[in-house]
Amino acid sequence: MNFFVEKKVLDLGLKIKFVVIENINNLKEINYFEKNNLNELIKKYENINLEEDEILKGYHKIHENGNISKRKNIPASENLIRLLIEKKTMYNINPIVDIYNYISIKTKICLGAHDIDKTDGDVTLRFHNGLENYKPIGINTSSNVKLNEYSYIDSNNDILCRLEVRQVEKTKITEKSKNVFYIVEGNDKTTDEYLVSVCNEIISETTKILGGKGYIEEVKII
Repeated sequence: MNFFVEKKVLDLGLKIKFVVIENINNLKEINYFEKNNLNELIKKYENINLEEDEILKGYHKIHENGNISKRKNIPASENLIRLLIEKKTMYNINPIVDIYNYISIKTKICLGAHDIDKTDGDVTLRFHNGLENYKPIGINTSSNVKLNEYSYIDSNNDILCRLEVRQVEKTKITEKSKNVFYIVEGNDKTTDEYLVSVCNEIISETTKILGGKGYIEEVKII
């Protein structure tokens, strides 16, 4: 598997890293949120103005640069933080997802995980050409995408993640997932060093608890 990124997407202000972790045991029973005590994160964000946070604003700036609707496209990390503030808890999905959701909330970085064994060929971050297949999580029929938007797309022309907003049924993580690639997406307000530190935290936390071996993948710009 190779990872490609269209330069025109990067020109919007987006920064990207990919992580691969293989041979994970996602069947292990663990309440990751309980283990890490969400109260610290709840306290961290209790007085935050999300509209003024520099990292979160950076994602909206990407959308603004691409004439992408702000109201309908809330970045994944902001969505998780809003959920935590509102509910004062997080819902357990499965260990892989719970770990990266926790890290996403803590770092404000948009993260996503995808089952490699359900991915066809290579993954490319690019603008849509109108021919892509897009079935968001929880929806069985194809949805339309806009030409001015970008997505992470495999060699079968299937969208795996639209913007940094919505993942899909095809590669969603289940308890049986063993080999996973992670999207680690930043913006002009996140340094390369910060993104690398987030990548290393994903690898460290996941392999410490669920086993496996992880590494940061090379990104090829096209």
